[in-house]
Order: sequence, then C-alpha cells, then structure tokens
Amino acid sequence: MIRSEKVSGTSKDGRLELNTLLEFLREGDELVITRVDRLARSMFDLQTIVRDLETKGVTLRATEQPIDTSTAAGKCFFDMLGIFAQFESSLRKERQLEGIAKAKAAGKFKGRPATIDKSRIMELKASGLTPTQIAREMNISRVSVYRVTASTAAA
Repeated sequence: MIRSEKVSGTSKDGRLELNTLLEFLREGDELVITRVDRLARSMFDLQTIVRDLETKGVTLRATEQPIDTSTAAGKCFFDMLGIFAQFESSLRKERQLEGIAKAKAAGKFKGRPATIDKSRIMELKASGLTPTQIAREMNISRVSVYRVTASTAAA
C-alpha cells in the first residue's frame, strides 16, 4: 500500500495520511519511506514515530538512505540523519528570521497589507451602529471590529 500527502513534515499535527498509516501498521510490517526528512523534521517527532513503530513490532526502512531499524547500524544511521534533518530545519528558520530582520531594517518588509478599513469602522461606529451591525456591513468578524475600536480608543 502506498500513501502520500502534501503536508509539511515539520510537525506531526495535521498529517492525516501519516496518522492513518501509523494506525494501520501491524506487528511484522515494514514502513518504507524514501528519506527520513519526508517522515519528520523534528527529532522529537521522529523518535516518537519510531518508538511507536517499535512498540507495534514494525520496522522502518528508507529507500534512498541506508536506514533499516531492524539492524543496529540502521538504527544508528537513522538517529544521525534525524539529528541532521532537525539541524537543517533550524538553520533554515534562522536564515529566514535574519532575512526578515534585514528587510525590516531596509524598510522593505512591512508585513501583510491591512485588509480592514479602520477609518470606515470608526465612521460606522460614530454613526451609532453596533459592533455586530458594523461586522455585517463590512463582512468581517465582530472580534475585528472590537480589536479596531479598542486599539483606536487606547491610542
């Protein structure tokens, strides 16, 4: 059986195919993956998945890497690759944060453009409409109306 999904491996959360697969596996089965970083990028998630597999009596093998958890050498190599995958993910995040900081310093990164017209909310409020009526009029949530009115009142 072949399963695939187009969800990031940075977290185990929200990966329905992975969860279905892990529940389907039985003792004596072998989970075959292409590469370890396709399964998980966090060492914690990786170890949790392997621990769950071992508890069920399931082995893990990668087709593009010398990983086979049924052998001691395969387990060792698996752990090393998991550490490098997490390291790579951490480096990527650091570079991204550095790039954002540089862009902000240069005035090029200003975040997502505002989608709510704050002045229109204040006009509607001044005309006597309730937050619920303003939200309906502008097709936004009441929470957004409260957030705008609270931030302008505090300013």
